[in-house]
Amino acid sequence: MIAVRRFAFNWVAAAALLCVLSSQSLQSRALAQERPAAQQQAQQPAHQGGEEQKEAPKETPIPPEKSSVTHHELMLNGKSLKYTATAGTLLIRDEDDKPYGSIFYVAYTLDGAEPTTRPVSFLYNGGPGSATLWLHMGSFSPVRIQTDSPNATAGPPFKLVPNQYSLLDKTDMVFIDAPLTGYSRAVGKAQAKDFAGVDQDLKAFDRFIARYISVNQRWNSPKFLIGESYGTTRSAGLSDLLGSDGIQLNGIVLISSILNYAIRSPGYDTIYISNLPSYAAAAWYFNKVQNKTPDVAAWVQQAREFAAGPYAAALYQGHNLPAAQLDSVAREMSRLTGLSVDYIKEANLRVSPTRFRKEVLRGDRKTLGRYDMRFEGEDIDAAGENPSYDPSDTGISGAFVAAIHDYLERELKYESNDTYRPSAGDIGQWDWKHRPAGAGPGFGGQQLQPYVAGDLGAAIRKNPHLKVFSANGYFDLATPFFATEYDLDHMDLEPELRGNVQFGYYPSGHMIYLNVDALHQLKDDLAAFIDKATK
Repeated sequence: MIAVRRFAFNWVAAAALLCVLSSQSLQSRALAQERPAAQQQAQQPAHQGGEEQKEAPKETPIPPEKSSVTHHELMLNGKSLKYTATAGTLLIRDEDDKPYGSIFYVAYTLDGAEPTTRPVSFLYNGGPGSATLWLHMGSFSPVRIQTDSPNATAGPPFKLVPNQYSLLDKTDMVFIDAPLTGYSRAVGKAQAKDFAGVDQDLKAFDRFIARYISVNQRWNSPKFLIGESYGTTRSAGLSDLLGSDGIQLNGIVLISSILNYAIRSPGYDTIYISNLPSYAAAAWYFNKVQNKTPDVAAWVQQAREFAAGPYAAALYQGHNLPAAQLDSVAREMSRLTGLSVDYIKEANLRVSPTRFRKEVLRGDRKTLGRYDMRFEGEDIDAAGENPSYDPSDTGISGAFVAAIHDYLERELKYESNDTYRPSAGDIGQWDWKHRPAGAGPGFGGQQLQPYVAGDLGAAIRKNPHLKVFSANGYFDLATPFFATEYDLDHMDLEPELRGNVQFGYYPSGHMIYLNVDALHQLKDDLAAFIDKATK
């Protein structure tokens, strides 16, 4: 559903939240890491004559661009849609015009459509270091995997079904596997470090999109970006970068966003304020609150107002908070989140996501998922402080990984001697520094952690026709919706441009499409969004 948000921030809360935007001191970490993602390749030292030398990096042969083309049909809303699926690779080139990456993609194009008026959307997951099997097999492609969400999905054989919520009736779709994932590889003299970083990743995607629209003569097609999790970080960064290259976008869809990686800077309370409405949503879902509202949106709105007002004001005072105010805030926080007053006070009003996931259902000997708090897990005992695993990850991973392998080989007839990599491994050396393409004063210069809402705001100011749709799951604790609202509301847009940004909220988690009813709502919302952005 699409919701209009009406609430005002307390000035003290705003001051507390704004402090984090200037911080550049956070140690490198990923807040919204979707799947374990890729370790940088390292050069191995060799010893000759008592001196340490480094071997020259091995050059990988340049593979040819190749593709497998198959033809299919999908019945959607009573209409037969004939389409072509192209699974293949395209080479991207570096500043010296030499190939340095072979990028794997799967494109779905409607047969007989006019390319100059037919929209084309580029879709990708995040991680960083995740292949795009999650969006590809779960969201808007012509097929989707059935799961038992929010319960753990039963074992194989898994069922891939025609997707009645596909976006094929509105747009062609190109699902892109990030460098080092899927069948995407570094080639030539390139190494993992040439892709394993915020700006390195942006350059690779910028070059792939330019290559795709050139090869397929789609320069004049309406264009959209659809990214999930770190994919939203990528989309916001690409919004201005693509524009600088003359590739004008019609719209951007942000699914489960992370736009400011400095949100966990030590000494700031932003993360606790941002998480509280999501805690309230989970407590509502599991009936851990009294006098709950009939719908989650109304309950969450109470939590928003409390978090932005009395709660933020209390945290701002630190250890100088008066005892009476501490008691009052703890009681209201308990009412909204289902946690006990004593537990909240013992945590100094600051309950981390892992603690919440362990504590709120402790009496039931259950834990909650991180990506989707509707999923329940069981630990070996109920006495620990943190959950031992994420049931919203383990409960669906096997189905998605099996589905992408079987589908590419059996249905799309794509053959490769390489191994399809759901993730790139463990990117321990991901370069988190970011230099905005042209965000302007206050957002420019080198950032130690990416803050890409500034890039997006700059892109909207330069292209006032650019539309943005932010899709948020109420039960997502990896990328909480309240943080997204804050970031998008602080792009400093003039009144005439603020309507370019639209929000949607769904009774699901990080992967909104795991709730089929939510997927239905999301499909309808995005269909209307694409229509509006192409008029």
